[in-house]
Amino acid sequence: MKVLKALVVMLVLGMAMAAYGADKPVKVGFVYVSPIGDAGWSYAHDLGRQAVAEMDGVTTSYVEAVAEGPDSERVILNMARKGYDLIFATSFGYMDPMLKVAKQFPKTSFMHCSGFKKADNMGNYFGRMYQARYLSGIVAGAMTKTNTLGYVAAFPIPEVIRGINAFTLGAQSVNPDVTVRVVWTKTWYDPATEKEAAKSLLDVGADVIAQHQDSPGPQEAAQEKGVYSIGYNSDMASFAPKAHLTAPVWNWAPYYAKVVDSVRKDNFKAESVWPGLADGIVDLAPFGPMVPEELQAKVNGVKADIAEGKKKVFAGPIKDQKGTLKLADNTAATDNELLGMTWFVEGVVGTTE
Repeated sequence: MKVLKALVVMLVLGMAMAAYGADKPVKVGFVYVSPIGDAGWSYAHDLGRQAVAEMDGVTTSYVEAVAEGPDSERVILNMARKGYDLIFATSFGYMDPMLKVAKQFPKTSFMHCSGFKKADNMGNYFGRMYQARYLSGIVAGAMTKTNTLGYVAAFPIPEVIRGINAFTLGAQSVNPDVTVRVVWTKTWYDPATEKEAAKSLLDVGADVIAQHQDSPGPQEAAQEKGVYSIGYNSDMASFAPKAHLTAPVWNWAPYYAKVVDSVRKDNFKAESVWPGLADGIVDLAPFGPMVPEELQAKVNGVKADIAEGKKKVFAGPIKDQKGTLKLADNTAATDNELLGMTWFVEGVVGTTE
């Protein structure tokens, strides 16, 4: 009888623990578009994965340098077939391949970074990096002597265009005479190409170089020229300590832990989320020693205002390159307008193609 009672107690405890996800093991996969040693986008995501791997009962795995398109579908499909409970795909071009696989594996949870398509078991997420871009623009606008800023850009998609615009608006907020010259590389990770693009901007007078790619190539080009740079994704100061002013950076660990925990507790929801400075997902890297304390204080003040909702980055009046009013005074861009942004603000030199 005692044995029977003990078995019943163990069964009840086991059911309770399962209900709360206390001991439920979770297998999580990550798909990266570039090498994790790039010091950029994939490196930042992998720092989040490493934090998740420390959670009890959680095992993680990743595949790096996965090309967008059919190759990514193969990798995601392979993870789903191997019984992964949750899969994160961390590049825009993985969206349709992940959606296709998600429909084949309805019991697996999928999350796509930077996209907009969803399914019952597939959500999407991103961070309001444009907020940190705006702050880095303030630094660049205050530090330039030529009033020409260079921007090495990846692909002409809303995410990148939005970042360029935010950077420009931040620079213009402290220096109305500044212009931002854009060069497209059509790469996410190609150190040589990205460095050459930066050099082309330096040749036309840019004395601060910003970027939207994963390699530190543009940072190195700026240092070699003896001018300043703004990094991206992670703190790239070690690659160009004499040039690096700061960088908009990612901190994915809190969000990844939250999603993994939801899967562990069987309450995963295929949501669309877009957190920002207030949530700690985006931030600025430490300032370089060449950034004056007064400027640091100004940037930190604006940062606090944005985080508290007192300031909107895209608040009118804002005109496009042609001088057409896009946002009237006392109005702010909606999330849908931001997510679909395909035009440059006044002061950007370049095309959205």
